[in-house]
Amino acid sequence: MNRRRAALACALALTTGLALAGCSSDSGSGGEPELKVVGAFMPQPVSDMAAGFLVVQNSGGTADRLTSVTSPLSDDVTIHETKNQKMREVSSFEVPANGELDLERGGSHIMFMKLKQKPKQGEKVSVELHFEKADPITVDLPVKETTHNPKKQ
Repeated sequence: MNRRRAALACALALTTGLALAGCSSDSGSGGEPELKVVGAFMPQPVSDMAAGFLVVQNSGGTADRLTSVTSPLSDDVTIHETKNQKMREVSSFEVPANGELDLERGGSHIMFMKLKQKPKQGEKVSVELHFEKADPITVDLPVKETTHNPKKQ
């Protein structure tokens, strides 16, 4: 009888473990944001300020928020939106579920103040994007010519 009880306990433990694993393995069908960054660049700065542009794509079924950006290039990195040709600092940007956050020229962007150095065209500037839910993402912004403005597809 002890053998039967042990086998039952083992089967129960195995079943419970599999059920718990099934609950936690969400493969993008809804539970977590799934973020990636594309199209990142920084126009070569002409002063002690610079801007960064990129697209955060979310293929997950849950929205997230970009809450801050850090970089070794500056201790003063903020995120800004532009509305009616006026720029203002914001505390976060939404990254919609199954959508994207587009930081582009003339619109929302990353702002670097009091640069520690002026990066030149061809160099890369490292930034770390911080989100409300997802882990931080480190991105290298290639420095492009000052007038660089990729065409929307």
